[in-house]
Amino acid sequence: MKKKQTLECCPCGSALDFDACCAPYLAGQAAPSAQALMRSRYTAYVKKDTAYLLQSWHVSTRPASLDLAEDPVKWTALEIRSLSQGLPGDASGTVEFVARYKAGGRAQRLMEKSRFVFEGGRWFYVDGDIA
Repeated sequence: MKKKQTLECCPCGSALDFDACCAPYLAGQAAPSAQALMRSRYTAYVKKDTAYLLQSWHVSTRPASLDLAEDPVKWTALEIRSLSQGLPGDASGTVEFVARYKAGGRAQRLMEKSRFVFEGGRWFYVDGDIA
């Protein structure tokens, strides 16, 4: 009997299967755009993948460590609001987003305009302005 394949929607909200969306980036493939990196970093927060978050963070602003193991935040949705540059061939880009989450049983949201740079064939998160 053939085993039924189970599809897992990607947490980033793209409506694609996780394996066809963010999984390759979390596994080491370079994200093709700032938006793809933003989506994959959100997915990494959902999955508590600190190694990916640190490796995709620009060395100039990267924290020494990141511990999400005991983080009580449950990320629930990502909405991309706007993009500026950040496409193949660009040196930098910005992604404005709203990330919804629950903490302490209360629904909350994080609004940020994130900055990204393209160096050495890869996109990196630099920093962001929280609204």
